[in-house]
Amino acid sequence: MSVKAILDEKGRNVLTIGPQATVRDAAKMLHDNRVGALIVLDREDHIAGILAERDIVAGIARYGADCLEKPVASIMWPNVYRVKEETTIGELMSLMSSKRARHVPVESDGRLAGIVSIGDVVKAHIRAIEREAEEIKAYIAG
Repeated sequence: MSVKAILDEKGRNVLTIGPQATVRDAAKMLHDNRVGALIVLDREDHIAGILAERDIVAGIARYGADCLEKPVASIMWPNVYRVKEETTIGELMSLMSSKRARHVPVESDGRLAGIVSIGDVVKAHIRAIEREAEEIKAYIAG
């Protein structure tokens, strides 16, 4: 199974924000849309960073309430781990585990094509195991 299969099932909608938006605006987007991360895009729509809930918590711990008025660029993670649609679930799980990444953007031809969360990966893995179990049952019964 590949990242493409996950995106085909869950959709390719990704919430993005600009690097100059405030952390307050980002926190509101995260809350209103019930997501854990936003992709930060530069003016050419290239991935400039990722901002997750834990980045906001770390920013508040570091800067206090003033953090909310700072630009997203001041607390985002600029070294974004990325995958391609052809990346296997195994490769993705290995990356997420080794890098402690809960959200990984997907690129296609240098452009943002989607985002995969650890929850998406777990769901896909469980579905694959269930499908395999059903196939084994059918083989044994048949």
